Amino acid sequence: LGDVDMVVPLPKGTRARDLVVKIAKKKLSAGLKGKEPILEGELCQEIKMEESTWTVEDQQSLHIHLEKVNQWQWWENVLTHHPKIDTRKITPNNSKLSDLDGETRGMVEKMMYDNQQKQMGKPTSDEQKKMEALKKFQAAHPELDFSNAKIS
Repeated sequence: LGDVDMVVPLPKGTRARDLVVKIAKKKLSAGLKGKEPILEGELCQEIKMEESTWTVEDQQSLHIHLEKVNQWQWWENVLTHHPKIDTRKITPNNSKLSDLDGETRGMVEKMMYDNQQKQMGKPTSDEQKKMEALKKFQAAHPELDFSNAKIS
């Protein structure tokens, strides 16, 4: 989901120096030197140019790897003039928490914990933090009377 890989057939014996490949943030062009490009057009979404690459495999195919800027978005097509697919019909593979980057994983684990707490009628992690802050405040200010305070 975070990247797009394309394989373009080439005449046997093609080397990297025989190709002109241009990868830009929103455009892609690839073809043999001195000929019309095999692929050319505007990308449907932006890519990370510095992380996108191309190689020639077995002197007969061009492999283009594009890293998406928005790594959680399905693309309807690669080049805007290509036919679109219905991304709603895609059934993604189930992912594991270990597949996620640290920040995303932490957010998902927090959401799972909070959901579990709500189901048991217990406070969520945010509510627990607020209660802890209130307890610390009360301990730091024993002169204040909180007995009639309504805290929600």
